[in-house]
Order: sequence, then structure tokens, then C-alpha cells
Amino acid sequence: MEKLQYKAELGKTGLMMPPIIFGTSALGNLYKVLTDDTKLGIMYNWFKWVDAPVVIDTAGKYGAGLALEVIGNGLRTLGIKPEDIIISNKLGWLRTELITAEPTFETGVWVDLKNDAVQKISYDGIMECHEQGLQLLGGDYNTELVSVHDPDEYLGQARTVSQRKRRMDDILEAYRALFELKKQGKVAAIGIGSKDWKIIKLISENVNLDWVMLATTYTIMSHPKELIDFINDLAKQNISVINSAVFHSGFLTGSDFYNYVKLDHSSPESQHLYEWRDQFYKICERHNVTPSDVCILFGLSHPGIIGIALNTSRPQAIEKNVALMKTALPQKIWKDLKNIGLIEKDYDYI
Repeated sequence: MEKLQYKAELGKTGLMMPPIIFGTSALGNLYKVLTDDTKLGIMYNWFKWVDAPVVIDTAGKYGAGLALEVIGNGLRTLGIKPEDIIISNKLGWLRTELITAEPTFETGVWVDLKNDAVQKISYDGIMECHEQGLQLLGGDYNTELVSVHDPDEYLGQARTVSQRKRRMDDILEAYRALFELKKQGKVAAIGIGSKDWKIIKLISENVNLDWVMLATTYTIMSHPKELIDFINDLAKQNISVINSAVFHSGFLTGSDFYNYVKLDHSSPESQHLYEWRDQFYKICERHNVTPSDVCILFGLSHPGIIGIALNTSRPQAIEKNVALMKTALPQKIWKDLKNIGLIEKDYDYI
């Protein structure tokens, strides 16, 4: 198979993005520990199957900075030139010393960590996170794409109107820091990553973004009309959209985690999700396609989405995912999914 070469411009930045962006949470020990050889094999295959520059998405939150360290060490081991990699770093979580038995952030999600992390969303906090990110990468590689990570969670911690206003002010100050970094030529593009698209919309009304990353939001399982309208509006403004977490953190490919939370089989809400998945699997089996392929291609179906961030713990999956970028599924699959109500009947992009 030839390398994937076609690319789209990210907003008005001049940066060219392939349709597949490589997520890196697995390099931070998400759910399980990978061997060093496996992690290096994942990184090697990025460059084996995608024409440079390869684009990756990472965050200080991923393994409390572990993913950033693994990336820096791996790129040096592979002899990757800085111009052959574009790194997106979502900022807002700072590595700290581990002083408890387990890390205190996202308990039960990250495995065998040697550090903890704290959320720091403010002008000074973002500057500190940016600098730490470069240090963890080892000083050889820059982070050209930056964003504020999990602003929805940060706002969600507010318990009063005044607390929410203060936290929103913190977020806007965080973006002031990012724009200062851009003015200084230290970063090339500013975006946002969030699981709540309505928070992205709120912030985009106050901040001149280059791109947005949707997480667990625009999927075959969830694609409300108001979100589609929002993506259309972003496209009119030349704000690019990158999709991510289209498997709902593994649920649609067989995991018992849904949006990073372990499901309780006995709860009514969980039963509804499992029933949806069972119907979805039956359609996929009938057409001899994998659920992951259907999820990925649906996640790319809207013309306003220029790329999809895919994370894997298996090096061999990268060739398959790249090949999928050149594939189209038969219309009969989409028709069957619409007929049983798993895809909205008026969805026009497949």
C-alpha cells in the first residue's frame, strides 16, 4: 500500500493536515500498559503509512505527561526530523509529583503512572503547561497546534453562577496566553478540544479559533441536527473540525467503558446503550464490515470535518486505518442503519 498523501488546509494557517491524525493516549498507558517496543512500533508505523508531515494529537493529561515523554524519546530513536511531525498539544494539565497511592485525576483510567497531574487553566497555568510540554518532549520538537483541554469539565465544576463566570474568565485568560504564544511565533494554530460541543460553541463566540476538536460528540451514535448546523457554521468561517473519540472511548468496539466511564450493566441507562450496540453489530455482521470501520467513516462523512484522530494500542492497526481513508462502504449499509433508526433518516452526508 502506498503512503497516504492527500491533505487539507487547517483553517487559514497554511498547515496541511492528512485525514488521519494519530491520537496518543495509549502511549500514556490508557487502560493498560504497552511495552516500549509496542509504543515504538506504533510511532514507526505513523511514518511508514502517512506522507510527512505526520500529525499527532497529545496532551499533558495523557498519563500525566508520560505520552509526551514517550513521543519525544520515540521520535529521537526513529531519527524523525522536526519538520516531518506536527504535534498538537492540548494544554491545561500539569504534571506533578505523585504523593498518593494512585494518581488523583481520572481514577481508574490510567495505569502504572509515576506522576500525578493537576488542572491549570489560566494565563500563567497555560504558559506553564506549554513550557512543560516542550520539556517533556525533550527540547527537539515543537508543539505547533495548541488548545485548552477539557474546558467543559473545568466549567462543569462550578457550583454557582459567580463560580462559572470566574472559570469562564480563566478560560479566556488561557486563550490570551495561547494568542501571545502565537504572536511570538512559538505556535502556529490555536484550537479547542472538548467533549461538550456547546462549550466549544460558547468559546468560539469569544475566541478566534483556527480549529476545533470534537470528542465523543459527532459519532454514528450521536449526531444531533444542532451540532451539524454548528459544524456548517464553522466551515463558513474557515474553522476546521477534527473529529475524535468516535468509538465513545471504546464502547462501540466492545469495551465496557462509555465516554471514559465504566458502565454498570444493571442500570437502565447502560442497558439502552448495550441494546443500541447489539443492533449496530447485527447490521455490521450482515454486511461483513467491522464496527470500527463504520464508526470511522461516519465520523469523516461531514464535509466540514477535515480529519479524524484515531488512537490505537496495536501497531498493525495503523496500516488498516490508513487504508480505510481511501475506502467507501456500500450505500446499503448506511440505508439499513437509517431504516432501524441508528442513523437519523435525514442525515445527508452518506
